[in-house]
Amino acid sequence: MTVKNTDSFQASASPQDAPLEPAYTISALAKEFGITTRAIRFYESRGLISPERVGTARRYSRRDRARLILILRGRNLGFTVEDVSGYLSLYDSDPAQLTQTRHLLDKVTAAIGDLETKRHDIERSLADLNEIRARCEEHLKKNT
Repeated sequence: MTVKNTDSFQASASPQDAPLEPAYTISALAKEFGITTRAIRFYESRGLISPERVGTARRYSRRDRARLILILRGRNLGFTVEDVSGYLSLYDSDPAQLTQTRHLLDKVTAAIGDLETKRHDIERSLADLNEIRARCEEHLKKNT
């Protein structure tokens, strides 16, 4: 899943620092980030965002929007919902953001290692496939 428009959010801005007044509808957030309203409801059901209820409608605050940006960035980096949830909970418990920064650094370092391993495996597979293709082409040239 590729998410739109998360670049404008400053990573150093804490969701808890954002004003709490309701400002967004679920459809507006879904459209802005190119995701479904169902995905937003899923993140709500997991306790990652907490919109205000006005009758049957949900109203999302700037804090919810900031948290949604962090959720989507984390998911795009391959983190599980549980990882993202743990990361977001650190924002609520550490105003200086030192704990979550260390946690994020550990997760990013691990993700880089995983991607490096996958890249190595892909490069090896490509080399093997290129060798097989060359042998096939050579065989066809000799026998046609």
